[in-house]
Formats: sequence, structure tokens, C-alpha cells
Amino acid sequence: MDVIYVVLPLALLLGGGAVALFIRCVKTGQYDDLETPPLRVLADDLDEAPPARRAD
Repeated sequence: MDVIYVVLPLALLLGGGAVALFIRCVKTGQYDDLETPPLRVLADDLDEAPPARRAD
């Protein structure tokens, strides 16, 4: 039963830290745009030249 005096405050501290980090991420705009980054992978890069063909 004595272990609960150590584990409970530790759990509350870790939980509070996780909530604080989540609030910080939301305030800095980490979760603002959730749709564009996955679509950026599918877009063709127009800045790069196409690979040169070898004359065989």
C-alpha cells in the first residue's frame, strides 16, 4: 500500500506533463493543417528536370 504514495504522484506528474505538451503543440500550430502534408507526397515535383534518356 505504500507504493501508491509514489506511483500516484508520478502518474499525475506524467499526465500533467503530457497535457502541457499537447497544449503547447496546439498553440504553436502543430495541428493546423492535417490534409496537405499527405497530399504533398503525391504531387509531382515541377522544379526537377526529367531524367535523361540513354541512347542504346
